[in-house]
Amino acid sequence: MSIMKLTVSALAIATVTVTVSATGAAAQNREEVRVVGSSTVFPYSQAAAEYFGNATGMTSPIVESTGTGGGMQIFCGGIGEQHADITGASRAMTASEYELCATNGVTDISEALIGYDGLSLVVSRANDFAWDLTLPEIYLALAAQVPVDGEWADNPYTMWNEINPDLPATAILVYGPPPTSGTRDAFVELAMHAGCEELPFVIDGGFDGDWVGENCSRMRQDGPFVEAGENDNLIVQRIEADPSAFGIFGYSFLFENLDMLKGVLINGVEPTIDTIGDFSYPIARPLYFYVKNAHRGVIPGLQEFVETYVSEDAMGPGGLFAERGMVPLTDADRAAVNESVVNAVSMDPKV
Repeated sequence: MSIMKLTVSALAIATVTVTVSATGAAAQNREEVRVVGSSTVFPYSQAAAEYFGNATGMTSPIVESTGTGGGMQIFCGGIGEQHADITGASRAMTASEYELCATNGVTDISEALIGYDGLSLVVSRANDFAWDLTLPEIYLALAAQVPVDGEWADNPYTMWNEINPDLPATAILVYGPPPTSGTRDAFVELAMHAGCEELPFVIDGGFDGDWVGENCSRMRQDGPFVEAGENDNLIVQRIEADPSAFGIFGYSFLFENLDMLKGVLINGVEPTIDTIGDFSYPIARPLYFYVKNAHRGVIPGLQEFVETYVSEDAMGPGGLFAERGMVPLTDADRAAVNESVVNAVSMDPKV
């Protein structure tokens, strides 16, 4: 770690400390770090918060599951004790979110890629069918509009065997995340768009990515897909109560509930630590958190908590996050993230 980097970081933190003191002196009255954001990142942030409190004796951070989009709105709201210090995200910050932050004076942000996750389609272990779906089948089950007799039309499918006669004659019922969730964003991009692109109607029609983005992004709202909110535990409970139902959430929730749930294979690949890590599982994704650098040195424990979050005890193989289903970064990538985030290096502007 170079002396220049440390000096620049120290100056940056000192400068933003003065700024926060001027714009919100009451920030020093808050005794705990506040973390918001993705429901998928929530269990990792919660684990880090508990570990931090036990290891340091400092007040454990308050961690809220608000969804990625909701977390960004809160995080980008401004500087001062009334605004969150960290937000977790199951996708990268968008240009519009970065603009919102900048508009509200949140211009110095550190971005941390913390590991990888698989978007899991799951069923109850009481469901005895050997589910193995393709991305086009998933699209046809869940999209608002699909090809029907050579035309692009409202989705008519209500049973799985209507999509593929080899699938069971059971009603399509899938509980999934709301539009404010990064899991929803990632599922649309990685599963719905990819499945749509493989449809003969789209291939033969020569439709490009812009057409797919405009026409293949809407989830159906006529019953087979149900928005279940940001609480993934509720999806687990609903699937347990109805063995014919499916759920969509991050791999960590499947990992933690393997006694009750099983992953649906996609293109013949089961969601596991290994298949997510090597991206052979089709809907794997990166996970992030973002730190408001203007709050370092002002909110008690923030710098120390950030150092805990990117430590080997948390992010390393066998660490807190891996124990809960996250796929770790490579050794080199973890080291780079640690150095960047600990030293409050600002992310590149989103344009």
